[in-house]
Amino acid sequence: MMSLRFFLLLVFQFSVSGILAINNEDPTAKTMEDFSGYPFHEPTDYPSAPPNSLLSFLRVDTTTLQNQIDELSTLSDTPAPSVTRILYTEKDVLARRYIKNLMGLSGLSVREDAVGNIFGRWDGYEPDLAPVATGSHIDAIPYSGKYDGVVGVLGAIEAINVLKRSGFKPKRSLEVVLFTSEEPTRFGIGCLGSRLLAGSEALAEALKTTVDGQNISFLEAARSAGYAKEQDDISSVFLKEGSYSAFVELHIEQGPILEAEGLSIGIVTAIAAPASLKVDFEGNGGHAGAVLMPNRNDAGLAAAELALAVEKHVLGSGSIDTVGTVGILELHPGAINSIPSKSHVEIDTRDIDEKRRNDVIEKIHQSAATIASKRGVRLSEFKIVNQDPPALSDKSVIEAMEAASKELNLTHKLMISRAYHDSLFMARVSPMGMLFIPCYKGYSHKPEEYASSHDMGNGVKVLAMTLAKLSLN
Repeated sequence: MMSLRFFLLLVFQFSVSGILAINNEDPTAKTMEDFSGYPFHEPTDYPSAPPNSLLSFLRVDTTTLQNQIDELSTLSDTPAPSVTRILYTEKDVLARRYIKNLMGLSGLSVREDAVGNIFGRWDGYEPDLAPVATGSHIDAIPYSGKYDGVVGVLGAIEAINVLKRSGFKPKRSLEVVLFTSEEPTRFGIGCLGSRLLAGSEALAEALKTTVDGQNISFLEAARSAGYAKEQDDISSVFLKEGSYSAFVELHIEQGPILEAEGLSIGIVTAIAAPASLKVDFEGNGGHAGAVLMPNRNDAGLAAAELALAVEKHVLGSGSIDTVGTVGILELHPGAINSIPSKSHVEIDTRDIDEKRRNDVIEKIHQSAATIASKRGVRLSEFKIVNQDPPALSDKSVIEAMEAASKELNLTHKLMISRAYHDSLFMARVSPMGMLFIPCYKGYSHKPEEYASSHDMGNGVKVLAMTLAKLSLN
């Protein structure tokens, strides 16, 4: 028979539980809230509150956001203030774990695909509808900064927290995406994760035989990080068109326009079309002192002349939106007293006009052939590594971003992105848009990269409001 003491203890426990339930103070949830700083109670009594009613409740925890950015920057293979985080390395794996933990603390359900794209979902009250997605990347080229991409991932998680704190409940689910390898550092392929999500069969096939500079295969590297476990075919990551109803990416501008003009928000209308070229010349080489100048077939000078030709053709395009960069120039054997017998050049050229950019590529090809003939060297390779089309932001997403900026009384302008981002490929999956915030002097891909907490807070607010609007469509 139950003792009186035990019975009274049960009554007391049920009474306390009832009081706590009435006051919404579940002990476990309260402990988690105290630990994370975020509320864990999901509101249920205002599922269709219009976004403009949220204005007075949008509170961005910029202190925590900055602390998270600083913590993530310590997961680097180079010392502060620089950040180096290369695909599938130990620091990359640790950084991914950090993001997944934050997603979990924010109440998101987390999943990963075969190449390590990470998804954190907040279910809407009509979960069968196509969700609205947001996100960016956290990999970092050698000796870069701590804001590129990271603002779009941590800021997206914070935008979800902002909406939860405000009492908003989405109709469409909201999903934060961490894209694998936006930077081409390890395998020479930019936006690897988003390209695959967009259904690039050619890339999925090529990755079966792709290796890095240390001759480590992509699949071997992926498996070392816990991905691509079951088979070599990674087409399982492909998304069908319409998998998302919209995609919005928050990013630092990586340019000086917003800061110079004193504006808070940039609304991207188009992303420039990138193309990458690899060019190899082969000459005779020889001793730097013994071979006379008229008798030389210098592969190094052929490469140098081609670099100048790239500049000439870009400047001659007739548009300031055409850009070209010789980012890699390698000479063999690479000795001061040896005439280069081989040279390797890698060229990046971009434009928002695909035809104009392709015309520049053709002129570069013609110049490479002419230079080789004139200098008596062989043009052993002229390879177009990628030749992507530009992407236009969707009108409905632009309108949502503009409306959010206006309602928040934030100055903004329409602008193009000359840098390319994962959004370029997500535009093949769903309507797309991008938000820019100012960064110090436009610096990026260097340790001096910086965005203020104030500007990040503005960006997160506009992102949160935009997500809210899109989720109710």
